[in-house]
Amino acid sequence: MSAPRLEARDVPPRSAFALEQAGAHPLVARLLAARGVLGPEELDDGLAQLLPPQSLRGADAAATLLADLLQQHGRLCVVADYDCDGATACAVLLRGLALLGAGPDSLRYVVPDRAVHGYGLTPAIVDLALRHRPQLLVTVDNGIASIEGVAHARAQGLRVLVTDHHLPAKDGEQVQLPEADVIVNPNQPGCAFQSKALAGVGVVFYVLLATRAELRRRGAFDADTQPRLDTLLDLVALGTVADVVRLDANNRRLVAQGLKRIRAGRMQCGVAALFQVSGRDPRRAAAFDFGFALGPRVNAAGRLSDMTMGIECLLSDDPAQALQLAQALDAINRRRREVESDMNEQAEAALQRSMPSEDGVQPSALSLFDPQFHEGVVGIVAGRLKDRLHRPTFVFARGADGLLKGSGRSIVGFHLRDALDLMAKRHPALLRRFGGHAMAAGCSIEEAAFADFDRALQRVASEWLDAATLTRTLRTDGPLPVEWFNPQTVALLDAQVWGQGFEPPLFCDEVEVLQQRLVGEKHLKLRVRHAGTLRDAIWFGHAEPVAERVRMAYRLSLDEWQGQQRVQMVVEAVG
Repeated sequence: MSAPRLEARDVPPRSAFALEQAGAHPLVARLLAARGVLGPEELDDGLAQLLPPQSLRGADAAATLLADLLQQHGRLCVVADYDCDGATACAVLLRGLALLGAGPDSLRYVVPDRAVHGYGLTPAIVDLALRHRPQLLVTVDNGIASIEGVAHARAQGLRVLVTDHHLPAKDGEQVQLPEADVIVNPNQPGCAFQSKALAGVGVVFYVLLATRAELRRRGAFDADTQPRLDTLLDLVALGTVADVVRLDANNRRLVAQGLKRIRAGRMQCGVAALFQVSGRDPRRAAAFDFGFALGPRVNAAGRLSDMTMGIECLLSDDPAQALQLAQALDAINRRRREVESDMNEQAEAALQRSMPSEDGVQPSALSLFDPQFHEGVVGIVAGRLKDRLHRPTFVFARGADGLLKGSGRSIVGFHLRDALDLMAKRHPALLRRFGGHAMAAGCSIEEAAFADFDRALQRVASEWLDAATLTRTLRTDGPLPVEWFNPQTVALLDAQVWGQGFEPPLFCDEVEVLQQRLVGEKHLKLRVRHAGTLRDAIWFGHAEPVAERVRMAYRLSLDEWQGQQRVQMVVEAVG
């Protein structure tokens, strides 16, 4: 992989000054301004600043539907998804409806098995849900493209509420929506909700807010006695970060509120147990913990086992049971890492066979398939390859039904779902089904069509991508003033909400490399002179030595050893 281009972020001086005048630390003010924060009002992460539920199309109609069901003591079944967003959305809805008065016997859920049922509300999942004899089906984190499944449910006499955040299907230029009783999705046509990046769990939280308001209007309780739905924000924050949605201002508020509650010790038993098995301290919780510690453990259940285990962990109010389930999730996640490691090796071998020599022209997109690939891990491997090679990447595995199930990850400038849509228009028989977002998408194809898929993807990529887009660029925050190179700055930065679309600080400085050695066989440990001071640095997953003087892009972390804290530079790239 060639070295990325290091590009300094622009810092609008007026925005930085306004943020600093409003009380932000000078460094934080500069970092926030560089990420598009315009004024002091965005520093307020209070719940009162959240976008109003009534601006989310369908939320009021969903509230009426749910309030009627609650007051009639009707039965409801949630159709979940098998990732962390779907699991947290399911737990939030069930916990929220219980807070709003639903009896324990009126709430049930089903979750598809990735290998058996595939994704979304399929007719087979409807039949599974019918065993619980519900009057209402509610999808969470799925359903917007489930035309057949919704029709089957309606034919069985069920009412259907779709809550989702994915893009709807299209027939040509015509958007296709399922004929559900109510659809709540910020990405459906005609929805004016300003946060199109709301995760599935965020959509569910907003539906609960609207339902509480409807019940309050009906006199079920007043503003002083209404249930506290903010107790669910630890789950909302976990699902939002784990689903790698863009952390716009509204999502950052949801995550910030969840983190505040966790740091104060107010969290679900399952979340506390996941922190424990991850070896993380909830008193110092950060969005990083959701994305790289808790989220992968919940996701592992859906990848290699049954997401029921993850949902039950998040639903449990028994600390001992929650810990037992979290330990099981941790064990599955260790197995997931082993499977992923094997698949990475197989993928590298496949790349060596398919990629041209170093002096040849590299393809603009990648498609990989091997009969030994595991369906549950293709998305992770696609993401790893996309990060390393900076190319839109699809990785396929053979599913239980004999079709190839592909998971894709993309780069900025290449909308993956739109690419699949164009491929489907050009080759109507190529894709059996597809869906997703700009940066992540999935599809199913016949095994014999793999080569055709690769050619079709390559064609779109060659049309849409140019050399500049295919050059990996790291946006940095420039040099870090030496007076802020201390543990207090690390703590200050860790307290902020960073993530997708609101990347954590990446500083860039000239350093002199004095020592370098390998640790753990694949990590480069460095001793550098930075601004006249000796510093420790580490480059994870990089084994090649670097020059004596380099321009280093790095993040800050605290290296703790025997009670001592020392700031460490975590290298991302050198130029």
